[in-house]
Amino acid sequence: MGCSGDCSSCSSSCEKKDLHVPCNEYSDVKKVIGVVSGKGGVGKSLVTSMLTTAMQVKGNACGILDADITGPSIPKAFGLKGPAMQNEMGLIPAKTKTGIEVMSINLLLDKEDQPVVWRGPVISGVIQQFWSEVFWGDVDYMFVDMPPGTGDVALTVFQSLPVDGIVIVTTPQDLVTKAVNMANMMNIPILGIVENMSYLECPDCGKKISVFGESKLDEVAKELNIPVLAKLPIKSEIASLVDKGAVELAEIKELYDAADKIKEMLK
Repeated sequence: MGCSGDCSSCSSSCEKKDLHVPCNEYSDVKKVIGVVSGKGGVGKSLVTSMLTTAMQVKGNACGILDADITGPSIPKAFGLKGPAMQNEMGLIPAKTKTGIEVMSINLLLDKEDQPVVWRGPVISGVIQQFWSEVFWGDVDYMFVDMPPGTGDVALTVFQSLPVDGIVIVTTPQDLVTKAVNMANMMNIPILGIVENMSYLECPDCGKKISVFGESKLDEVAKELNIPVLAKLPIKSEIASLVDKGAVELAEIKELYDAADKIKEMLK
């Protein structure tokens, strides 16, 4: 009880068990990538949506498991509505315009603005069900949009799903050390860092303006020996597309490059 998955500092003599939950028997998910952040409000779900879209557009079959149970925002970004359907093979994910498979608690609720007031064990059980009882089919890259922080959900995902690596989303004024330390403790590879809201580009002269102060990401990443996957600009048109449920139209070159880097690392 209360196992963190890290046996290096544990005094118990218990036998280490494989806690992974089997994937849906009719599905084949080849790579699982967690998208995490140390705190909320950094645009983690937005980065998940756009990074998955970039990977899908490049010819890969992609899915998003929305593990942010109490604050799901993935369906809205893609303009998806419930209720999710079911057949003998399991729950059927919603499909976006570019073909991304999505499962989120918002697709199962009677009303999408209905609050989810559940305790940690119930939330963890739902995430495991999204993995084992959803008919994902053949997926090359599954992105797991996780809630901010290092609580129960992160522990559940890291222990229950065969996570191949994580992407950390941050902003210039945020620190990444908590997410890094948890990943290291759980022996989960860190694929890299995406800095969101990194700068604002002047529409007249093209100068990059550091709205939230100068970023120290390059120095921190070098010290931690973690690659920087992308630095994303602030663009009001992206927020507008999300509000319209058309996040797939938000073309960000930096994330297309990041998708290539992730694919190369997971070969």
